[in-house]
Amino acid sequence: MLKRLSQHPWPQAALAHLLGRYLAVALRTTRWTLHGEENVARHFAGDPAVVAFWHERLPMMPVLWFEARRRGASARVNVLVSRHRDGRFIGAVVSRFGLQVVHGSSSRGGATSVRTMLGLLERGEHVAITPDGPRGPRRRAAAGVAQVAAVSGVAVLPCGAQTTRRRVMQTWDRMVVPLPFGRGVIVCGTPVAVARDEWQEALPAIEQALTEAAELADRLCGA
Repeated sequence: MLKRLSQHPWPQAALAHLLGRYLAVALRTTRWTLHGEENVARHFAGDPAVVAFWHERLPMMPVLWFEARRRGASARVNVLVSRHRDGRFIGAVVSRFGLQVVHGSSSRGGATSVRTMLGLLERGEHVAITPDGPRGPRRRAAAGVAQVAAVSGVAVLPCGAQTTRRRVMQTWDRMVVPLPFGRGVIVCGTPVAVARDEWQEALPAIEQALTEAAELADRLCGA
């Protein structure tokens, strides 16, 4: 009964509202540090970016956009989320942080999503992708992130985040939920350039870069 209730639009909307408010409190009461500012500075200044991070770190990533706005960035950020019920729920949560939601997939039905993201990048906007979402396998990148980078000529900016106060969920991705009043770090790694005809070969490098960003954030927070 509870499962059926949670699938109804009204309970889902209420839960997304509550979770969004909770995350706002948790993120804004955490003392954040940006590591790798030299890798993201030009994107803060206006260059479009293909921002990528593992699905498990999604609840903390709005802080990167907080930092961008604090530095005067104004370009719109578009987050790719699944059309599945779980993806729609995530979209309802992240949209509360001023992020635009693009419904699609980096795997199934990916061609349409790729075209959409290419158009956004061409307009000078940013796109953010969790390449292993919405349901895994964990830390395995689907093709879309490399295809978008290859065709657009915009390198992948690998990112990760961690906080000293957190809960790790027993989900497929081991999602990290921040707790209030911690110390956190956002890591922006060295961008991964993808040659137009070599997107398949670039996937392992993208996976490694995203994992290294997440693991560096872990080490900086003593995780």
